[in-house]
Amino acid sequence: MPLGGLTGSVYDAIEYFYSKPWADGLPVVPPTAELVAAMLKGTRRDPNEELGLVPPNSEPLTVRRVAEHAVMAGARPEYMPVIIGGMQAILDEKLNMQGVQTTLHGVAPLLIFNGPYARKIGINGARGCFGPGHRANATIGRSVRLILYNVGGGYSSASFSCFGAPARYSYCIRENEEDSPWKPLSVDRGFRAEQDVVTAVQCDNPQLAHDDTNDDPQRLHLATTDCMANMGGMNAWRATDMVVALAPGIADNYAKAGMSKAEVHQLLREKAGKRVGELKQGGLWRIERLNRYVTKVDPYDDNCWVPTIQEPSRLFLIVAGGRPGTSTAVMHGWNETTRGVSIAYEV
Repeated sequence: MPLGGLTGSVYDAIEYFYSKPWADGLPVVPPTAELVAAMLKGTRRDPNEELGLVPPNSEPLTVRRVAEHAVMAGARPEYMPVIIGGMQAILDEKLNMQGVQTTLHGVAPLLIFNGPYARKIGINGARGCFGPGHRANATIGRSVRLILYNVGGGYSSASFSCFGAPARYSYCIRENEEDSPWKPLSVDRGFRAEQDVVTAVQCDNPQLAHDDTNDDPQRLHLATTDCMANMGGMNAWRATDMVVALAPGIADNYAKAGMSKAEVHQLLREKAGKRVGELKQGGLWRIERLNRYVTKVDPYDDNCWVPTIQEPSRLFLIVAGGRPGTSTAVMHGWNETTRGVSIAYEV
């Protein structure tokens, strides 16, 4: 997509992109041949290497195409390894990007980075990590979205999504490993702490749960698990993924009570849920959908407990955000056809 034969000012070039379905509603940096060549210096990979097919158009994504969209998004060359890694995770068929590109829902792939390289290039996992104001987070996530637009054909004008979502502009954070009392998500997922890892999970926008009163874990979980068990969320009726990001101060309260990360993970899984009698009142309840649960559910027993997290591996628990902070960010998943993907990427 490097521009050739286009004359006039940079403003004219930006307006030209607005006249095409190539941008996300924000101005783009025109991807001139010179800027793309400079962007490619951020990776050792062959520009013609194919990373996979981007749905729903199934067009091949090359390293050069990544560089073109990274320029458009305002990224820096040193961001190239993480953008490539993020796209490799997104294109794993287990994540089901085909379904998300064509869904009525407003879900988007959240990228969570662990390891030294993400920290080195300034991906924010601390205060304000979901934005705005952090170039690495904003432009890495935006690069991904522009690729999904232009290579995959998932334009907003062609999307079936009812509302869309702010997360469909950019959805990229780093786990706040430095401020966490526990091991990072990448270790939970089977990698070494020193490895550079990206995890992609299909998620809704963050929903915030606040608690500045409790430090006893048996009360501290209540706001979080109530948010997790939202009757309108996909997790209320399907065995799907969920990301829960604890602010460092919240994580500390659990740790000070002697709880390991695995124990907090178990507590949230045990306490988040609804009884059949509650679920029947509205939301997404339908008897024919019960075959999408992993847990056996008796639709005629109003006291039957239905856990929000149907399988332990479906809950991605991280520490993010800054201090002071008394919040948890809950990100509901999409449906049972998607599984979060973690890969170690090449720097």
